[in-house]
Amino acid sequence: QVQLVESGGGSVQSGGSLRLSCAAYGYSYSYYCMGWFRQAPGKGLEWVSHINGGGASPDYAASVKGRFTISRDNAKNTLYLQLNSLKPEDTAMYYCAAGGSWDCTRLANEYNRWGPGTQVTVSS
Repeated sequence: QVQLVESGGGSVQSGGSLRLSCAAYGYSYSYYCMGWFRQAPGKGLEWVSHINGGGASPDYAASVKGRFTISRDNAKNTLYLQLNSLKPEDTAMYYCAAGGSWDCTRLANEYNRWGPGTQVTVSS
């Protein structure tokens, strides 16, 4: 069964750090774009970051640039998101997603496999 499974979420204070992981099972996404999205309570889905199939060309939303770092380990079929200097406005459910090609897009409907999400809560 093909699935993405996120982990690493939790509750931290403002300024803290977390490292999210997204493990892929049943299929190798080594040649595909992988991305992170988030959804805060009462808000829509927001693109956070993505990285292409080769692990190059990372891109970030303006709201997280300089604080979050995306990476991937294709040998482990795992995607990561390092979250530093967390703010209360980063509180959301974080989802990883796999795209349909090497190159990336910020559009959620271009991603065809999603994980169930991991909750990040940042208190002030």
